[in-house]
Amino acid sequence: MDARVSELFGSGNGHCSGSQGAAPSYKPGNGLGVASKKTSAKSKKAKARFSRNFKPSNNTPYLPPELKLVNPTQNRFEHLATQMKWRLQEGRGEAVYQIGVEDNGMLVGLSEEDMRASLKTLHRLAEKVGADIAVLRERQVYYDSDMPRKIAEVLIRKVPDDQQFLDLRVAVLGNVDSGKSTLLGVLTQGELDNGRGRARLNLFRHLHEIQTGRTSSISFEILGFNSKGEVVNYSESRTAEEICESASKMITFIDLAGHHKYLKTTIFGLTSYCPDFAMLVVSANTGIAGTTREHLGLAMALKVPIFIVISKVDLCMRATVERTVRQLERVLKQPGCNKVPMVIGSPDDAVTAAQQFALSPNITPIFTLSSVTGESLDLLKVFFNIIPPLSNSKEQEELMQQLTEFQVDEIYTVPEVGTVVGGTLYSGICREGDHLVVGPTELGQFHKLTVGSIQRNRSACRVLRAGQAATLALGNFDRSLLRKGMVMVSPEMDPTICWMFEAEIVLLFHAKTFHKGFQVTVHIGNVRQTATVEAVYGKEELRTGEKAVVLFKFIKHPEYLKVGAKVLFREGLTKGIGHVTKLQPTAQYRPSQGGD
Repeated sequence: MDARVSELFGSGNGHCSGSQGAAPSYKPGNGLGVASKKTSAKSKKAKARFSRNFKPSNNTPYLPPELKLVNPTQNRFEHLATQMKWRLQEGRGEAVYQIGVEDNGMLVGLSEEDMRASLKTLHRLAEKVGADIAVLRERQVYYDSDMPRKIAEVLIRKVPDDQQFLDLRVAVLGNVDSGKSTLLGVLTQGELDNGRGRARLNLFRHLHEIQTGRTSSISFEILGFNSKGEVVNYSESRTAEEICESASKMITFIDLAGHHKYLKTTIFGLTSYCPDFAMLVVSANTGIAGTTREHLGLAMALKVPIFIVISKVDLCMRATVERTVRQLERVLKQPGCNKVPMVIGSPDDAVTAAQQFALSPNITPIFTLSSVTGESLDLLKVFFNIIPPLSNSKEQEELMQQLTEFQVDEIYTVPEVGTVVGGTLYSGICREGDHLVVGPTELGQFHKLTVGSIQRNRSACRVLRAGQAATLALGNFDRSLLRKGMVMVSPEMDPTICWMFEAEIVLLFHAKTFHKGFQVTVHIGNVRQTATVEAVYGKEELRTGEKAVVLFKFIKHPEYLKVGAKVLFREGLTKGIGHVTKLQPTAQYRPSQGGD
């Protein structure tokens, strides 16, 4: 989006027109995070006030906004339809059009009649390519006349076909009793909480969770949006299958544990399920307490974009809420975070925040809401509706061209179905009937298997594409041969298995010194295992804040790893992060005949 359009709509550098895969470069000083909501009527002209330093992203070519679409000829109509189809493909099913803006970003505006005609044409174009339109926001401008003219920002979204909806994963973090599960219950069930936790009961998986009110395992909840931007959830007695059928965009919430004793489960959820975003829930009456800072640090260490929700505002005075907001702003602005807090107070702010958030990693939207009164809950829904994917269609196509690799995160036994594994398809395409190998075992072997049925979000799916999470039925495959941390790969892949690997690490905290022989729990993607420090290169020992290359050795069984993968390790208060720099493979994998 041009800087002038950004200023008028109250954003610093929103979407590049036409495709949400495009990201303009951020220029400091554009007023990021400050919502400018008023246009000066005195000037009567919204002309160039900013330098034209706008650079389109390298991801997708920059496309100019549409000035007006009034009664186009047949050839022009066909050209516009082709262009819209391409924009939707680049934005993975979503695109944003700006009407009344010239190619150079001049805010010319349209008359009321021309704007109606342009929106009508846009509607016809959307129908032709199988999409719907929703006007995000309109503004009045004055250009060469005293009569106000209009510009509009319009969201175009593809109508779902064959379950190929846009799926974004959001990890839900926060201290115990901050209201995470209750908020998800309200969003996904469509009913407000009664103040005593009724909304969260459907999310719990174990009896002890219901009894204590504390999440101890990882659960998944879905919130859908149809092609018109309307919420699709479990209200009106919908089933998961019906939500998937009618949703064009799906938000999958990964509900993680807040209590410190379940920290390993929370880390596993962040490293294994590859969330696109993280939602940190903070209670308004307690502020930053318990594991809040730790969860914020984990998300930042893993480079997961984070936004904040301050819950339970109905329990405290406005002054208490403002104190919590100021406390968060101070933490976010610290040198270690370097974030730009953006407090959301209106639907316009929510649209701006969604556009900025995906483009700049420093932007951190802050919502203040209540799950009991429903205050500001709609602003969070607007945000989820508009927020674009982080990767564009080209990046996903490249992943889909690679060989199949499915990370095993969960293992179940389902009556009349057999063994079922849940996880994420990291690369390639997976179909029913595909022949894959799963491993490594303790001996470094891989077992052959055949994929039975596939389910995404609790509904049947025929084809699984790279980046999508699903469960795969493996029929009568022996469950005892499986464990979390394994991978299911194409037999042609020839995966690298190793007992030992080198990683460049930074020691975030350690009470004494970190040296050879120290044992830590290592998290690398879906791998979670205890490893011993075999060597610290160039140093005898490490202290807090120091960096080094360290050789680790797994103590139980070999693992499938990749160079460049993020490493997170912990042991008590000891914590560190880094990335894999070198593998020491044991031998090439040996396929086993077992498990057929």
